[in-house]
Amino acid sequence: MTQHNEFEDAFTDTGFWNKLKKYAKTAGREVVEKALLLYYAAQEEQAPKWAKATIAGALGYFIVPLDAIADITPAVGYADDLGVLVLAIAAVTRYINADVRAKTAARMQSWFGDEPGTTDMPAAGAEPASQIHQPRNQEPS
Repeated sequence: MTQHNEFEDAFTDTGFWNKLKKYAKTAGREVVEKALLLYYAAQEEQAPKWAKATIAGALGYFIVPLDAIADITPAVGYADDLGVLVLAIAAVTRYINADVRAKTAARMQSWFGDEPGTTDMPAAGAEPASQIHQPRNQEPS
């Protein structure tokens, strides 16, 4: 039996792209990048239904303007959206492959130019152990 929620039902391709086109700069690079990673991961054939449902719920939450913190609230309006997107990415990270990262990087480049991003980060589990196990108050070398 499949459970649906209002945010999953709120997700549509048109709604997603309209939200990004209208609010990409306001939402900020990090939110947009996370949303794109999820969007493109959902397009992957190997992503199972549960992963696509998780993504649809997170992106639906992003699309809906009245959520825990209204998106129009200055400075913090997208903080809750970012949290939901990050949690969804953690759940479906195995489906965020090199192709998904490349599509995201290309879209980010066209919208934000040469600003630094995170799409060039190695896939989960690919980080060198020296960076994973750094003491808390030290920067990776």
